[in-house]
Amino acid sequence: MPVITNIDDLKRIYKRRTPKMFYDYAESGSWTEQTFRENVSDFSQIRLRQRVAVDMTNRSTATKMVGQDVSMPVALAPVGMTGMQCADGEIKAARAAEKFGVPFTLSTLSICSIEDVAEQTSKPFWFQVYTLTDDDYMRRLIGRARDAGCSALVITLDLQMLGQRHKDLKNGLSAPPKPTLANMINLSTKWRWGLGMLGTKRRTFRNVVGHVEGITDPASLTSWTAEKFDHALDWDRVKQLMDMWGGKVILKGILDAEDAVKAADLGADAIIVSNHGGRQIDGALSSIRMLQPILDAVGDRVEVHIDGGIRSGQDVLKAVAMGAKGTYIGRAFVYGLGAMGEEGVTKALEVIHKELDTNMALCGERQLTNLGRQNILVPKGFSGEWE
Repeated sequence: MPVITNIDDLKRIYKRRTPKMFYDYAESGSWTEQTFRENVSDFSQIRLRQRVAVDMTNRSTATKMVGQDVSMPVALAPVGMTGMQCADGEIKAARAAEKFGVPFTLSTLSICSIEDVAEQTSKPFWFQVYTLTDDDYMRRLIGRARDAGCSALVITLDLQMLGQRHKDLKNGLSAPPKPTLANMINLSTKWRWGLGMLGTKRRTFRNVVGHVEGITDPASLTSWTAEKFDHALDWDRVKQLMDMWGGKVILKGILDAEDAVKAADLGADAIIVSNHGGRQIDGALSSIRMLQPILDAVGDRVEVHIDGGIRSGQDVLKAVAMGAKGTYIGRAFVYGLGAMGEEGVTKALEVIHKELDTNMALCGERQLTNLGRQNILVPKGFSGEWE
């Protein structure tokens, strides 16, 4: 067992063990990847305030996210094709999250279906949906999530059309991989991954295949998704989907204070400040830079979470100290999953929790719920003075 001390240790193992197209799928952004990079780098501009001679005993990182008890304010973000990073990846990640006491969010475009994950876990998880024009499919999909006991619906608002990710196009991304010469050569070096895939029946998008007429292969699925993303999405349509669900709703993809106000007006239980990990719009400000303006606009009306660039417990601490009630990790848990399966996801959560707990103590706080602006130093103009 290698010694894992940080998320980058998992990333290095992940890169060795996972096929190139799926590594590139996770570790990339759209266009020039400026926003993808700055999601991470902008966290380093916020500094922690060290405090000394403070009682550090009996610490707790526990809190709540949308009314749910969590061991720390971290949820596993919805990541498409997680089951291609590691065989049965969504099931393994959900199990690790359940045991650790944090939420797991299943993507619509997962490899393991809603029912697959529900059968292999014992506690409710969250389900993420895209805004599609196929109302019949949407009603059935949301009904399946309800029947599976999902406790919150996460509606993604920033994927009406797909941002261009150069690596995915060059790699010919598909699930399962197409049997091209380049793919076969690369896959021949990833024997752990290959053995895992041979041992599972879950190798395509099981929330869609078998649930939509005419979808039988990757080509027909790609065509269907390209046609069905709702380019006409507006706030009335968002309200329709919220009513269709009828339970707790989290709106993901808010990066502007005006949009945050509209989301709060609709009665969302929480919003996620997010630019889709830099995978959609490129050139926008990072999620952490946009957090404060959004908190100023709606922080007293709706629970504000943040997604994008979180790679450590220090990042979680900074976001919470700024005012976020929850954070999401996508790539950080995918690194662990691709490196060591369920054990790797657990290790990623352990690393982040230890960093959060230790640095919280060194900032002079024993309870995560006491974190605030008194614990951090934010550069003047961090959120920007833009014309």
